[in-house]
Amino acid sequence: MAPDEFGRRVLDWFDAHGRNRLPWKENPSPYRVWVSEIMLQQTQVAAVIPYYERFMARFPDLAALADADLDEVLGLWAGLGYYARARHLHQAARIVRDRHGGEMPLDHAALQSLPGIGRSTAGAILALAAGQRQPILDGNVKRVLARFAVVDGWPGQSSVLATLWELAERHTPVERVADYTQAMMDLGATICTPRRPRCNQCPLATGCAAHTQKRESDYPTPKPRRELPVRTTRMVLLRGAEDQVLLERRPPVGVWGGLWSFPECPPEVDLADWCRERWGLEVTIGTPWNVLRHAFSHFRLDITPVPATVTRSGGTVMEGERFVWYNPRHPDERGVAAPVRQLLATLASER
Repeated sequence: MAPDEFGRRVLDWFDAHGRNRLPWKENPSPYRVWVSEIMLQQTQVAAVIPYYERFMARFPDLAALADADLDEVLGLWAGLGYYARARHLHQAARIVRDRHGGEMPLDHAALQSLPGIGRSTAGAILALAAGQRQPILDGNVKRVLARFAVVDGWPGQSSVLATLWELAERHTPVERVADYTQAMMDLGATICTPRRPRCNQCPLATGCAAHTQKRESDYPTPKPRRELPVRTTRMVLLRGAEDQVLLERRPPVGVWGGLWSFPECPPEVDLADWCRERWGLEVTIGTPWNVLRHAFSHFRLDITPVPATVTRSGGTVMEGERFVWYNPRHPDERGVAAPVRQLLATLASER
């Protein structure tokens, strides 16, 4: 199938069946498109929409996001996962404010230099918000192209990725680039789905090699499977005065970077000694709760929550940038990870 025919079929399908009511399609400014593209990374549209609407209500433009505290940004992101996206978004907004006069640069290289923006995201911003002819290659588009041209190999391999980029470049039309870009994402999300693709409704079915060979499920080649390792930790649910619990801000990088969590004590360490040495607190230790398992993309984390109560304070846990005494019955908007929020809710329901 010639590229012109490919593009025409995709656009005709989009005109009849495309998702035209997505909130980021209303006034698709570079800023609005950028936020949506970051949120949509590894996250489905249905999950993103309410987060996007809340985020835009609070940060309607780049200046509002750049001037905000990271805590507030992470708070609005809580539950969406992959928190490095939020940190990069906030960091990039400040760079654009300080180095680009508050206007998103409409240059591919300049966009790619910003934290969290790769080749495909930069292309999507420029295509959707500025109408530039830029190919994109998100997960949905990879799947459509891999099936259409029966591209063997896992797309995470550099040689396979290069082939897919060549296909994306070849088939991106000159006209109606924004519609075509959205159409390809919609086609992968709603028709050319990972499982049970609806090939009878696909505008590319007659030219799709995988469909012709009845091998749709073989493409794209899945990532080689490996057993996810399991890590363990103990979270200390330390109660102080008036049933407040101690939260600690995590380091800015790594798991849940920048979010608030319960202090974590190594499993082999005596917990009472640890609290005494770290904060000068005498505590009584309660019965550990059931293990809470949380899945990340690269490992699984088994959390053992251990309740403890301060009985005597020989020191002081200073609140500030790192620690806070938090009332779980009156939660604020600070950013906490999903399992921490779950534990806080359990604490709030006690007594």
